[in-house]
Amino acid sequence: MAAHTERWLEHWSDEEITEIESAVAHFEARDVDLLDMRASHYVAPQALQRVMRIRNDVLHGRGFALLRGLPVERWTIRQAAIAYWGMGLHMGEPCSQNGKGHVLGHVKNLGLDYGDAGTRGYQTNARLPFHTDGSDIVGLLCWRSGKAGGLSSLTSSTAVFNRLALRRPDLARVLMQPFCLTRWGEVPEGRKPWSEAPVFMSHGGRMIARYVRSAIHKGQDLAGVPKLTAQQIEALDMLDEITKEPDMVLDMEFLPGDIQFVCNYNVFHSRTAFEDWPETERKRHLLRLWLACDDGPDLPDVLIQNCEGQTAGGRPNGIAVPGVPFAAPLEAA
Repeated sequence: MAAHTERWLEHWSDEEITEIESAVAHFEARDVDLLDMRASHYVAPQALQRVMRIRNDVLHGRGFALLRGLPVERWTIRQAAIAYWGMGLHMGEPCSQNGKGHVLGHVKNLGLDYGDAGTRGYQTNARLPFHTDGSDIVGLLCWRSGKAGGLSSLTSSTAVFNRLALRRPDLARVLMQPFCLTRWGEVPEGRKPWSEAPVFMSHGGRMIARYVRSAIHKGQDLAGVPKLTAQQIEALDMLDEITKEPDMVLDMEFLPGDIQFVCNYNVFHSRTAFEDWPETERKRHLLRLWLACDDGPDLPDVLIQNCEGQTAGGRPNGIAVPGVPFAAPLEAA
């Protein structure tokens, strides 16, 4: 993939940009909240034809794509959010990404300590180990890039499993048994403070993955969670080591206006540590979507039963806390 960027890196045409800007202008003229947008409000036929083709590749093919060239340098952040949100509505159903009900997320360094139990990696400038998120598709729009670092890194979770199974089939079997993951204090009604699911689940002709090492680690501090065995730790360590092997990793730069879409079930994603600009208005800032897709990959019952919530179509619904309304803020909080 590193040698064949034409397979996954696409550029908007001038005609598509014109369509997108027209769709944004029409919605801006309505002067209503982003949450009031419907897919029918966002009319951009050529651009959406490209988006929907990429959507199919992400869900049922290669598993990722990068779209380049949105002219965010001449947009406000609200205009960028409208452009991005409208694409997302055509791809799937936006899901809450935290206990605050944020369906439009922000990846920005808030100066928090990643070592704290309640801190999520996207709130820091730390390197993020390879992981998955809680929806069918995760999307990132680069609003501002950092001064240095912050490369987006991807690896095929299925390739990782296959390599691990060849070297240590005993550890591969361990990773197909349940692990406990903290819910970060964002606990749906009637649920425990943690969820349980294997890292790898063979289902429907695919190897479905769900992995957040930091959530497993921080889950160890919760009362009632069994301590990891030496073999479980060895298996997790080996998984992490394989994701660091150079021939397993695809690094890509995030430029302002880039949009990346990734399928959480067969691609692990990560980020290198980054250095920020000192000026507040220049700090690295990505907008994030978690999308549920009714025609997404068939999922094993253990994953559905242990996800934070479900959409009406029975798909994982991100972090859905009862009584917390959805919100689409334009700034990180």
